[in-house]
Amino acid sequence: MPPSLCLLRLSALGDVTHVVPLVRTLQRAWPDGPPLHWVIDPAGFRLLEGLDGVVFHAYDKRSGLAGMRALRRALPAGGYDVLLQMQLAARANLLSAFIPARRRVGYDRARSKELHGLFVNQRIPDRPGLHVLDVIGSFCEPLGLRQTEVVWNLPVPGAARAWAREQWPEDGTPVLMVSPCSSHALRNWYPDRYAALADHAAARGWRVVLCGGRSELERRTTDAILAAMRAPALDLVGKDTLKQLPALLERADLLVTPDSGPMHIANAMGTKVLGLHAATDPARSGPYSDRRYCVDRYDDAARKYLRKPAAALRWGTKIEHDGVMELVSVDDALDAFERYRADHGR
Repeated sequence: MPPSLCLLRLSALGDVTHVVPLVRTLQRAWPDGPPLHWVIDPAGFRLLEGLDGVVFHAYDKRSGLAGMRALRRALPAGGYDVLLQMQLAARANLLSAFIPARRRVGYDRARSKELHGLFVNQRIPDRPGLHVLDVIGSFCEPLGLRQTEVVWNLPVPGAARAWAREQWPEDGTPVLMVSPCSSHALRNWYPDRYAALADHAAARGWRVVLCGGRSELERRTTDAILAAMRAPALDLVGKDTLKQLPALLERADLLVTPDSGPMHIANAMGTKVLGLHAATDPARSGPYSDRRYCVDRYDDAARKYLRKPAAALRWGTKIEHDGVMELVSVDDALDAFERYRADHGR
């Protein structure tokens, strides 16, 4: 008899994207099992709404304890056989206490923090050096399963793909999409450097498209990029929804971005990513399927700011220091872009 399962992973967009292959693994193992339940944040829900075989329960962190109590009332009265508690933040740990389950699977001791161990009674295997997606995938192992295949199949409505097709003609021109901002500002590259890369691509016959959310930072950064560019670019920043974003990223040939949600959504949609890494390690949190076109200055950042090589750092250490992204030069990005062109004849 397949167990009843609840997944807890609230955010961020990249991380909830990493959970989808685990959902597919569980569904392949128990195709006739009950629907999976997933406690998620509102933004993640807007991205993944319609994921087949999943019942979502959106929790807004601004609702505090009252929202936690409301969530408990919305869950099945009998609770679940298993809770997969895939978030370490203190708020998520507390929230997990409102989800009734007999088995409560959490992170290994090496990764645990924020009193995580008090809220779980089983742990995933302790395997250092894994990509975040593989760590999340290992949550199926206490259930006797292994994630041997990584499949997303994100729920992208036909209307979202139709909107994306309307944004520029399908005329064979390769597309460099620029998503310039992460939610962690110290991971972000610089407008003049994005502009130099975009102009280089445009000079080689590429269409340049900018995308992003509605924050003031993203608008300001985009305006600075456009002001520094010589070539024209299509500005779609703030114009798409979270349902339209995967369809938009799907149409790009190459996405340039720091470590961000769009990086991982693009990867899930099959688009190659020119990731810009100095603050974070691409081996842990870069585009999962293909990191050939990433710029990796993480070791340089470790030596400069932490006075030790990256290999000596605790796995997952973030080097979010002022100026760290200066280590990623324009030439680094141009070299990565040209590697893509050489591999794809574009």
